[in-house]
Amino acid sequence: MRRLSIVIISVLTFTACSSSDSKDSTSAAPATDSATTEAPTTDVPAETTTTLATPTSIVAPYTSEIYSDPTHWTCRPDMTDTCDDDTSVTMINADGSTSVESFVADPNAPVDCFYAYPTASEDATLNSDLIAGREKEVAFQQAARLSTACRMFAPTYRSVTLAGLFNPALPGDRTQAWLTPFEDIKDAWNHYLANDNQGRGVILLGHSQGTGQLIRLLKEVIDPSEEQRSILISAIMLGGAVAVPEGEDIGAAMQNIPLCRANDQTGCIITYASFRDTAPPPANAYFGKPGGMGQPAPAGEMAGCTNPAALSGGKGMLKSAFETADWAFTDPALAASITTPFMGFPDLLEAECVYENGFSYLQVHTNADPTDSRADAFKGDLSPEWGTHAVDWELAGLSILDVVQEEIAAWVKSH
Repeated sequence: MRRLSIVIISVLTFTACSSSDSKDSTSAAPATDSATTEAPTTDVPAETTTTLATPTSIVAPYTSEIYSDPTHWTCRPDMTDTCDDDTSVTMINADGSTSVESFVADPNAPVDCFYAYPTASEDATLNSDLIAGREKEVAFQQAARLSTACRMFAPTYRSVTLAGLFNPALPGDRTQAWLTPFEDIKDAWNHYLANDNQGRGVILLGHSQGTGQLIRLLKEVIDPSEEQRSILISAIMLGGAVAVPEGEDIGAAMQNIPLCRANDQTGCIITYASFRDTAPPPANAYFGKPGGMGQPAPAGEMAGCTNPAALSGGKGMLKSAFETADWAFTDPALAASITTPFMGFPDLLEAECVYENGFSYLQVHTNADPTDSRADAFKGDLSPEWGTHAVDWELAGLSILDVVQEEIAAWVKSH
C-alpha cells in the first residue's frame, strides 16, 4: 500500500508566471510528512528569458540524446511502468456502503498525455538524476489513472530536489539548478513531438514544480505556435499560478490559450490552487496569485482558477480519489475493508473558485456528518501558507478524469 505522498510539495516561486516573467527568490516551506512554517533558504534565480523560443514544428526531425533512451521516461505507453498500475477506488458512501470503481490503462487510447511531476526526488544533489525513484510514486498518485483515457508520456527530468530546495549548504550552481529542469522538459517535449506524437491530440498534466515547467513550455513554445496549439486538447496544471488579467480568461501569461469554461472545450487551461473554506489563504500564502510568494501580484493580474467540478462557474461536488491511508473512521470495520490503493467519498467535498484579498483559489468545503461512519475531514494540510497543496490532485482526481473524457470525445469528433 502506498503511503500518502506529502513530500511531493514543491516551490512555486520558480513557476509563477506573470506577464513580466519575474520570479521571487524565496521558496516555500519544506515538503515533509509533518507541517512546518519555515521557508527554505535556497535562492531561486530571477527568470532571464526575454526572447520567446522559436516554435518547434510538430513534424520536424529531432532526436534527444536523453529521451531517445526509454529508461529516461517515468511512463511511456511502450513500457510497463507505474502508469499501468492498479488505480481502483473504493467509494465510501455516507451510509457506510461501499463500491469499487476499476480503471484499466488503454494502450490504444486515441490521444496522448504529457505529464510533469512535482518536486519528489530524494536524491542528495541539487538536481535529481535521470532515474525515476520516488517520482514513480507521485506519477502513480496523480497521473496513472488518466492512462485509461490517453497514452501517458512522463519524462524523468532533472528536477530541483528536496535537498536542493531546503539545504542551503548543498554545493553547486543554484542558478543552473533552476534552469536544468526546463531544459529537460523542453527537450523531452521536442523529442515526443518529433518521434511519438504523429499529429495526435495531447493533454499536458502537471503539479507544482512540474506545473511551472509546463507553464513556461506553454508560454514560450506552444502558445506562440499555431501548429503546436492545434494539437493541444488542454493543459491541466495544478498548484501553480497561470496569470490572467483580472476577470478575464486569456492574456498575461498566455496570448492565445484561454482558461477552460466547459467540459467539452479544447485548446484551454484547467488550473487551481486549493484551500479549505475554513482556512483561506493568509497574507503570506504560497499559492493563489502570480508574482511569487510574499510579493504582490503584478498590477491588474490574478491567478487563473477553474473548478473541474463546475468549469462554467459556481459550486460543484468534487469527485475525489485519495490515496488509501490511515484515516479516522468511526467504524473500524469500514477502514479494514478498504483494500484498493485509492478511496473516494461521494458528496463529501464541494468546491468553488473564489477571488478575495488578492488570492484566486479553489475553496473546498467539507459536508461533514459526525453521525455517519466516514471521516469528517480529508487530509493534506501543512502550514496555513500551503493550504491543501499536498492533495491538489487527489481532491478532484475523478472530476478531472470526467472532464478529460469529455474533452477527448469533443476532440475526436472534431478531428
